[in-house]
Amino acid sequence: MAPARPRLCAVLGLLLCGLRPAAAMAADERRSESPAAATACWRVEDFVVAQECGPCSGFQMKTVPECSPTGFVERINCAGSGRAEFKSCRSARVEARGFWRFVGAALAVAAVAAALVLARQRVLDRRALEKVRKQMEAI
Repeated sequence: MAPARPRLCAVLGLLLCGLRPAAAMAADERRSESPAAATACWRVEDFVVAQECGPCSGFQMKTVPECSPTGFVERINCAGSGRAEFKSCRSARVEARGFWRFVGAALAVAAVAAALVLARQRVLDRRALEKVRKQMEAI
């Protein structure tokens, strides 16, 4: 059983170090050779929004890399090159829902804190009254 452990450790080490197959490295080299093709046209050209920001479908989530960051995408047409591409976007409805969730949570925390302050103040007032009552009885 002892000889299998070094092999297992070596295999795990290679996997954890991130060794990639030659095909993946070749694909990276091809991408680095043509940086102009990798740049989105909307970063360097004027564009027109062809389709407003909307949620990505399940198929688009797997195939369109622009869907990954937000889950929403809009279709644009670049004026100079005439290319049609996707651009990641944020949904105003989702942003508004997140804002109101935050406001609701902040109000809930404020209400709980106010209730705790009032309860503590009542306890302290009772203790102070009890102390004064004891002092009056002692006289």
